[in-house]
Amino acid sequence: MERCFMSESIEVVCGHCDSVVRLPSERLKDSPRCPKCHLPLFTGKPIELTEANFDKHLTRGTLPLVVDFWAPWCGPCIAMAPFYEATAKQLEPKLRFAKSNTQDEPAPAGRYNIRSIPTLIVFRAGKEIARQSGAMDTSGLIRWVNSVV
Repeated sequence: MERCFMSESIEVVCGHCDSVVRLPSERLKDSPRCPKCHLPLFTGKPIELTEANFDKHLTRGTLPLVVDFWAPWCGPCIAMAPFYEATAKQLEPKLRFAKSNTQDEPAPAGRYNIRSIPTLIVFRAGKEIARQSGAMDTSGLIRWVNSVV
Protein backbone atom coordinates (compact mmCIF):
# COMPACT_ATOMS: atom_id res chain seq x y z
CA MET A 1 0.00 0.00 0.00
CA GLU A 2 1.33 3.42 -0.97
CA ARG A 3 1.42 6.07 1.67
CA CYS A 4 0.49 9.60 0.78
CA PHE A 5 2.73 12.14 2.48
CA MET A 6 1.40 15.63 2.83
CA SER A 7 3.92 18.27 1.94
CA GLU A 8 4.98 20.68 4.62
CA SER A 9 2.98 23.86 4.47
CA ILE A 10 4.38 27.26 5.29
CA GLU A 11 2.89 30.66 5.95
CA VAL A 12 4.06 33.76 4.12
CA VAL A 13 2.81 37.26 4.90
CA CYS A 14 2.10 39.17 1.70
CA GLY A 15 4.37 42.22 1.39
CA HIS A 16 1.61 44.13 -0.40
CA CYS A 17 -1.60 43.55 1.60
CA ASP A 18 -0.23 41.83 4.75
CA SER A 19 -2.48 38.78 4.29
CA VAL A 20 -1.20 35.51 5.69
CA VAL A 21 -0.93 32.95 2.89
CA ARG A 22 -0.54 29.23 3.56
CA LEU A 23 1.03 27.18 0.79
CA PRO A 24 2.97 23.93 0.32
CA SER A 25 6.70 24.54 0.73
CA GLU A 26 7.45 23.06 -2.69
CA ARG A 27 5.37 25.87 -4.26
CA LEU A 28 7.82 28.54 -3.08
CA LYS A 29 9.82 28.33 -6.30
CA ASP A 30 6.68 28.57 -8.50
CA SER A 31 6.38 32.36 -8.10
CA PRO A 32 3.30 32.12 -5.86
CA ARG A 33 0.80 34.97 -5.74
CA CYS A 34 -1.34 36.25 -2.91
CA PRO A 35 -4.90 34.97 -3.26
CA LYS A 36 -6.25 38.23 -1.82
CA CYS A 37 -4.42 40.96 -3.78
CA HIS A 38 -3.10 38.68 -6.60
CA LEU A 39 0.39 40.21 -6.46
CA PRO A 40 3.57 38.09 -6.23
CA LEU A 41 4.51 36.97 -2.72
CA PHE A 42 8.21 37.31 -3.63
CA THR A 43 9.53 40.12 -5.81
CA GLY A 44 13.28 39.85 -5.22
CA LYS A 45 13.08 43.10 -3.24
CA PRO A 46 12.83 43.68 0.50
CA ILE A 47 9.37 44.47 1.82
CA GLU A 48 8.75 47.64 3.83
CA LEU A 49 7.84 47.12 7.46
CA THR A 50 5.93 49.65 9.52
CA GLU A 51 4.94 49.71 13.16
CA ALA A 52 1.48 48.52 12.05
CA ASN A 53 2.64 45.40 10.14
CA PHE A 54 5.96 44.58 11.85
CA ASP A 55 4.60 42.05 14.35
CA LYS A 56 2.49 40.25 11.77
CA HIS A 57 5.48 39.68 9.49
CA LEU A 58 7.64 38.76 12.47
CA THR A 59 5.32 36.21 14.07
CA ARG A 60 3.10 34.83 11.30
CA GLY A 61 5.63 34.06 8.59
CA THR A 62 7.30 30.64 8.66
CA LEU A 63 10.42 31.70 6.75
CA PRO A 64 13.35 33.33 8.53
CA LEU A 65 12.96 37.12 8.33
CA VAL A 66 16.00 39.34 7.73
CA VAL A 67 15.29 42.96 8.71
CA ASP A 68 17.51 45.90 7.75
CA PHE A 69 17.01 48.75 10.25
CA TRP A 70 18.04 51.87 8.34
CA ALA A 71 17.35 55.61 7.85
CA PRO A 72 17.32 57.81 4.75
CA TRP A 73 19.97 60.18 6.19
CA CYS A 74 22.44 57.34 6.88
CA GLY A 75 25.22 57.18 4.27
CA PRO A 76 26.25 53.57 4.98
CA CYS A 77 22.56 52.53 4.87
CA ILE A 78 22.13 54.11 1.45
CA ALA A 79 25.40 52.56 0.24
CA MET A 80 24.32 49.08 1.42
CA ALA A 81 20.77 49.26 -0.03
CA PRO A 82 21.60 47.91 -3.52
CA PHE A 83 23.66 45.08 -1.99
CA TYR A 84 20.81 44.20 0.36
CA GLU A 85 18.37 44.14 -2.56
CA ALA A 86 20.74 41.95 -4.59
CA THR A 87 20.97 39.57 -1.62
CA ALA A 88 17.18 39.41 -1.40
CA LYS A 89 16.98 38.66 -5.11
CA GLN A 90 19.47 35.78 -4.74
CA LEU A 91 18.16 34.20 -1.54
CA GLU A 92 14.38 34.58 -1.83
CA PRO A 93 12.20 32.56 -1.36
CA LYS A 94 14.40 30.63 1.08
CA LEU A 95 14.23 33.69 3.36
CA ARG A 96 12.09 36.82 3.65
CA PHE A 97 13.87 40.20 3.44
CA ALA A 98 12.48 43.43 4.87
CA LYS A 99 13.50 46.98 5.68
CA SER A 100 12.41 49.12 8.63
CA ASN A 101 12.94 52.87 8.35
CA THR A 102 14.00 53.91 11.86
CA GLN A 103 13.29 57.59 11.16
CA ASP A 104 9.67 57.08 10.07
CA GLU A 105 8.98 54.02 12.24
CA PRO A 106 11.02 54.37 15.46
CA ALA A 107 8.98 51.93 17.62
CA PRO A 108 10.33 48.62 16.19
CA ALA A 109 13.90 49.94 16.36
CA GLY A 110 13.37 51.00 19.97
CA ARG A 111 11.90 47.65 20.90
CA TYR A 112 14.98 45.86 19.54
CA ASN A 113 17.40 48.35 21.08
CA ILE A 114 18.89 49.47 17.75
CA ARG A 115 21.76 51.81 18.63
CA SER A 116 23.53 52.11 15.28
CA ILE A 117 22.43 51.72 11.70
CA PRO A 118 22.47 49.87 9.50
CA THR A 119 21.72 46.95 11.77
CA LEU A 120 20.49 43.63 10.41
CA ILE A 121 18.54 41.19 12.55
CA VAL A 122 17.52 37.68 11.52
CA PHE A 123 14.33 36.43 13.16
CA ARG A 124 12.94 32.91 13.20
CA ALA A 125 9.51 32.14 14.70
CA GLY A 126 9.36 35.68 16.09
CA LYS A 127 12.66 35.42 17.95
CA GLU A 128 15.97 37.13 17.19
CA ILE A 129 18.60 34.57 16.18
CA ALA A 130 21.39 36.84 14.88
CA ARG A 131 22.36 40.51 14.67
CA GLN A 132 24.99 42.39 12.67
CA SER A 133 25.71 46.12 12.64
CA GLY A 134 27.48 47.92 9.82
CA ALA A 135 27.22 47.96 6.05
CA MET A 136 28.18 44.90 4.00
CA ASP A 137 28.39 44.10 0.31
CA THR A 138 26.40 41.32 -1.35
CA SER A 139 28.97 38.57 -0.79
CA GLY A 140 29.35 39.56 2.88
CA LEU A 141 25.58 39.64 3.34
CA ILE A 142 25.09 36.24 1.72
CA ARG A 143 27.93 34.71 3.74
CA TRP A 144 26.57 36.15 7.02
CA VAL A 145 22.93 35.18 6.37
CA ASN A 146 23.85 31.66 5.29
CA SER A 147 25.97 31.22 8.42
CA VAL A 148 23.05 31.98 10.74
CA VAL A 149 20.04 30.31 9.10
